[in-house]
Amino acid sequence: MEINIAVTRQELGRSAARQGAELIRKAIQDKGSANIILATGASQFEMLQVLVKEDINWSVVSAFHLDEYIGLPETHPASFRRYLKERFADPVNPGSFHYINGEVTPYLECLRLGNIIRQHPIDVAFVGIGENGHLAFNDPPADFETGDAYITVNLDEACRRQQMGEGWFRTLEDVPKQAISMTIKQILKSKAIICTVPDLRKAEAVRRTVEDPVSPWIPASVLRGHWAA
Repeated sequence: MEINIAVTRQELGRSAARQGAELIRKAIQDKGSANIILATGASQFEMLQVLVKEDINWSVVSAFHLDEYIGLPETHPASFRRYLKERFADPVNPGSFHYINGEVTPYLECLRLGNIIRQHPIDVAFVGIGENGHLAFNDPPADFETGDAYITVNLDEACRRQQMGEGWFRTLEDVPKQAISMTIKQILKSKAIICTVPDLRKAEAVRRTVEDPVSPWIPASVLRGHWAA
């Protein structure tokens, strides 16, 4: 496994965006369209800034996102729908963007999105890793077994503290305790996965991801099976 070490957040984001863009262009060349997954949060700022400027026919790209808080309105600054509309969908106008709506019945929303994503095999997934090692909102111990594409999850305190620490919420009590998340198995179905993890605060999570045994207690460690495939 080859690991490229970027010196700055900007270089890491630029490298991730350009590698992902090349894979998107290849998918479009091979089959006329592309399906992608986008992560959110502070770790994806630089990557998205570059990705939206890439020479891609976005009109044939369908996009999904990884997770969304339950009960949080789209107008809230921490809404991932809002984040992706402002930083991705509005700048590039993709063919379609299948947002997770956390303001409707979670079970029905999971079914709806699951039916859609089964018709859109993912070419490229852009993901990050949480301070607690989570992948999407699959906090430890993550469910490695469910075959559902999306599930309702409880957010642990470490995850909620990260969201507050990044400035999305004023207090811990403001952070929702539940979310809809794309599952581990669904993420791993992606043909390619671009994982961008800047910030020293996540260094220990990255170390455990690549060095410790693969385990639901380190959800992102499951990516090693995808790298080896």
